Amino acid sequence: MPLLLLVLFIAVPIAELAVIIQVGQAIGVWWTIAILIADSVLGSMLMRSQGRAVWRRFNATLQAGRAPAREVADGVLVIFGGALLLTPGFLTDVVGLLFLLPPTRAVIRRVFLRQAMRRITVTMATGPRVPPRRDSRRDDDIDGSAVDVDPRPGLGA
Repeated sequence: MPLLLLVLFIAVPIAELAVIIQVGQAIGVWWTIAILIADSVLGSMLMRSQGRAVWRRFNATLQAGRAPAREVADGVLVIFGGALLLTPGFLTDVVGLLFLLPPTRAVIRRVFLRQAMRRITVTMATGPRVPPRRDSRRDDDIDGSAVDVDPRPGLGA
């Protein structure tokens, strides 16, 4: 986990800056900024349309009485894809686009769900990590009963 955080917060921004500098040197600063703004705008439009499509499929699946596992996974990927497209940078835009396009999103969803199922299977096979139970009755337990009392007299039926 610390390695993942290191990559996300240090390596990715450095790589993004390096790519932006290279593109800026190749085509100019203003064209680079224009491309970054344009792909953010187009990415938000794509996220909106894909989000609506996923929402419609989610509702249709619920209406049919099936569990919307695929639709929920697609919704999560669309949200992450949109966030990556709105983040300035070319590398995150490519990954965000992969999350938003239906054919590549289906492949990514299968990989993520396979990994999640593998973790669930391992957890179920080994059992949950629960501390050993002690006797449920302790010395300070007291047997008794409770009575409901209306806190506002005169308002009862």
